[in-house]
Amino acid sequence: MATLLQKSKVMKVAGLSLVVLLAACSSDQRYKRQVSGDEEYLNAAPLKMLNAPQGITLPEQNGEFDIPKATSTGAIGKALDIRPPVLTISQLSGSRTEDSANASRLLLENTPENSALWSQVTLILEQRGIPVSSKDDGSHSIETNWVKWDRADEDVAIESRHKITVQPENNMIALTVTNLGMQQGTESITDAAEMQRYNKLLLNELTDNLFALRDTSNKNSIQNAYGIIDVQTGSDTTGLPLVIVRAPFDAVWERLPHTLENVGMKVGDRSRSTGSVMVTYKGLSSSEWQALGVDDPSVPEADYKIQVGDLNNRSSLQFINTKGVPLTQKQNDEMVAALKAAFSKVAPKK
Repeated sequence: MATLLQKSKVMKVAGLSLVVLLAACSSDQRYKRQVSGDEEYLNAAPLKMLNAPQGITLPEQNGEFDIPKATSTGAIGKALDIRPPVLTISQLSGSRTEDSANASRLLLENTPENSALWSQVTLILEQRGIPVSSKDDGSHSIETNWVKWDRADEDVAIESRHKITVQPENNMIALTVTNLGMQQGTESITDAAEMQRYNKLLLNELTDNLFALRDTSNKNSIQNAYGIIDVQTGSDTTGLPLVIVRAPFDAVWERLPHTLENVGMKVGDRSRSTGSVMVTYKGLSSSEWQALGVDDPSVPEADYKIQVGDLNNRSSLQFINTKGVPLTQKQNDEMVAALKAAFSKVAPKK
């Protein structure tokens, strides 16, 4: 009994030690920035002239293969930051990025779509809760207050201040982010690489949100332009039946998942580049079909691939089962009636 009690105490102490060790490791994030392994290479002896033994004559030296002496001023060992550099990403159409030691820039074409860039940037700063210390609408310039960056690779969060400008440049519009100061706790940071890293992080934050803002606006425009979409029966060049949707591809692609769900189809994988949508058809109850205003289609409950075609101002849908066989003409006509009723329901705003 005493032995079991002693073993229990040992296990508890070992478990407590492990918890303390893990807690200590989890609070120290330096391992994410430091090289691992032996550091004996730092103690390597410096190069020296070759001394020939007495009686041996060395070939004449011309210096061609001499290794020049280098003096390194950068960080070495555990002080070296091994994190990969941050890359600025140009997600917006017709844009490119430029980076320097002091600033990161997003260059966009001077088009009507980009004429609202300044107002969009100020809106994003407000939505993201980025503090602003000064703003000049005349010069399109903003200075932020301290922006706190909570990152998993830093023990203490870094804070940075930035200047953000939107200015015309030749035939482009430049969104520029420059650094006005950095600190980590009570310590000021003047390292140029760190300043550049956080300039890029803020520019990427703005670019990501600009893309999301414009994508949402485009989707809403499509929804408003095509509230009710007409659907007709048709056929391809070989005479196989098709569903013809009288709306452009973009409008149909956005509305299709919601529409298919309304006729009892569960949407799986979608590929816009190939225009394919994988669905599982389970149908609806009699009361649900009645509420939709159509008869229960005779389409078999099964898995289908829907091939979406782009016909300029119209689109086509072709339902193909797992054996590669499309719907019959009768089944296609019944699906046209069901989809016509479903497309007439305006999809909810997202």
